Amino acid sequence: MLTAVEWEILLLSVKVGTVAILATLPVAFAIAWLLARKRFPGKIVLDALVHLPLVLPPVVTGWLLLLAFGANGPVGRFIEAVFGQGLVFRWTGAALASAVMALPLVVRAIRLSLEAVDRKLEDAARTLGAGRWRTFASITLPLSLPGVMAGAVLGFARSIGEFGATITFVSNIPGETRTLPLAIYSALQVPGGEDSVTRLAILAVALSLGALAVSEWLVRQSGGRKGSHVL
Repeated sequence: MLTAVEWEILLLSVKVGTVAILATLPVAFAIAWLLARKRFPGKIVLDALVHLPLVLPPVVTGWLLLLAFGANGPVGRFIEAVFGQGLVFRWTGAALASAVMALPLVVRAIRLSLEAVDRKLEDAARTLGAGRWRTFASITLPLSLPGVMAGAVLGFARSIGEFGATITFVSNIPGETRTLPLAIYSALQVPGGEDSVTRLAILAVALSLGALAVSEWLVRQSGGRKGSHVL
């Protein structure tokens, strides 16, 4: 059984992961659409930038977020001037860090799903008089929806498991930014914290395995090419 503090950590992690994915999905879908359907100068550069968080040390990603969204950063100053509150040392900053780290996985899942959609069906709809948006709403989106959901599930799990960028950007504040991985790290530093570490680690493993299983199942339901996987 989880303690009251551990339940608070879990609920905060879920809140951070949910907000991160809700913010990521529109951006990820737009990028995935460009990469899957369009040809344009700099496509390789965009693809590399999107996947950069996968290969960069997470601490570097957090440092870059701090430069851009910190109190002295250009975007951070703008946000604080408009909303009266910044992102650093707040759970919203943890959601931003999680969203950035989850973006490559979400884009990849959606891109695979879009590439698996039979373009002949879209062409047939256009031939029968359907406009671009109607074709998208009635053909493309329903057929790619399992891949979108797979990306959302996988990105949510990645958001919950985010550590390096989060602790660099928003620190490790109990009740505000201390999500599941940060709580495990903190418990490891406390004598006698092994029981808490065990409970939280089991929870993290269960969430990760469940997300991987669900995302892979959704990708297969999307009718992707044989051998296609999220990862």
